[in-house]
Amino acid sequence: MQRRLRFIFGLLAVCLVGSYGFQAYWLWGSYRLVTAQVARTAHEALAAVVQRQQLKRANKVFNIRFNDYASPGDAPGTPRRWQIEQLDTGLTPAQAVRQRWPAAPAARTGRPSEAARAARTDSLARQLSNFVISNWQGEQRVDMAQLARAYRAELRRRQVALPFRLDTLAAPAGLAGFSLHTPAVPLNPVRETAVVASFRPPRAFVLGRLAGALAGSALLLGLTTGCFSLMLSTILRQKKLSEVKSDFINNMTHELKTPLATVSAAVEALQSFGALADAQRTATYLTLARQELHRLADLVDKVLHAAVAERPGHALVLHPEPLRPAELVAELVQRHKLQNTNGLQVDVQLAPTDTLLADRLHLAGALDNLLDNAIKYSGAGARIGLHSQLAEGGWQLTVTDNGPGIAAGYQEAVFEQFFRVPTGNLHPVKGFGLGLYYVRQVVAAHGGRVHVRPAPGGGSAFVVWLPFNT
Repeated sequence: MQRRLRFIFGLLAVCLVGSYGFQAYWLWGSYRLVTAQVARTAHEALAAVVQRQQLKRANKVFNIRFNDYASPGDAPGTPRRWQIEQLDTGLTPAQAVRQRWPAAPAARTGRPSEAARAARTDSLARQLSNFVISNWQGEQRVDMAQLARAYRAELRRRQVALPFRLDTLAAPAGLAGFSLHTPAVPLNPVRETAVVASFRPPRAFVLGRLAGALAGSALLLGLTTGCFSLMLSTILRQKKLSEVKSDFINNMTHELKTPLATVSAAVEALQSFGALADAQRTATYLTLARQELHRLADLVDKVLHAAVAERPGHALVLHPEPLRPAELVAELVQRHKLQNTNGLQVDVQLAPTDTLLADRLHLAGALDNLLDNAIKYSGAGARIGLHSQLAEGGWQLTVTDNGPGIAAGYQEAVFEQFFRVPTGNLHPVKGFGLGLYYVRQVVAAHGGRVHVRPAPGGGSAFVVWLPFNT
């Protein structure tokens, strides 16, 4: 059994660690993917902004507008096409070139042939290229503030609003705090100037993007851990219950055999040894048999009450009636004094007029169990105290004894079914571990509570609180 439990615990631990490892690997991969997407978006946004700035310059130079357009049937990813639109200046692009660059040859008039048109187009393209290159070779200052404003707007439009730094040189490796750099985007290929955007580590931004995934993973791992913990707790409780029930069966067998053996011996003495001829001996044997049968009946009742209380929908059925606890306790004390002749001392301090609305049968059984436990564990020369007072709008009874007491680690467990304080292989006090469990069931059914604490002079003090109206 122990080996099987260790195997189950090991398997559950491996499953739990594997679940955590898989979730961590998946989240790390998602983090790296989102970080790469942020870097790619930052680069694409910078390239788009620089391209628009260059097109704007071209518009001013040539008095023309470059319009990008896409046909409705184009597949995703098809390169954009550009259309040149003549501005309202009265000049063609070639005339604009000749006006700005006098060395450009004049266009011929008339309807040219196809070859002539091709040659003229090629010549115009070379003229435009030469003009752009010569324009790039001139001294130009880049308006970094305007470029930064446009870049910030583009990042916001692409939902990547991160602080950045623009530089026309390659980002220095030691730039403090900036670990993410975009590839260089050319500003002027002739003069070999380019712009680079640098960002601080986008951890907070990426984690914000992954907030849903992180929350879902945390919830999933929490549920998994909770299920594993509940499973382990259930297995341990079942193991403990199995051990307790085994001990209960052993104790019950011994406890039932003792009164049966005593009664059997008494009957045999009456029948076989002429005890019937002696009235005193007959009365002694009959009294002994009656006490043992009463004890046996009490044990059976405790087992039956515990079994009924454990079944769903079969809680204790109460029949409340007005009663005075002082009278009930007096009857119980008198009966125990008659059964114990080894110096039992009972100090009763109960207000005789206190009245409760409670079930007489079950409350008497619960108080009898408390008194019986106190007497049994105190041994010879037992000194028992019963004191009542009004507390928290109810009636409180404290039962003290001069026994060995209950360790702090067992003070809650003594009210559990079949539990008995461990004493090794010795069992000086007989019982099933059902008495205090029955007490708790009865008190809880009346809407009260019970607990145990150390008694001031040594021993234990059981405190029962019951409301006036159940």
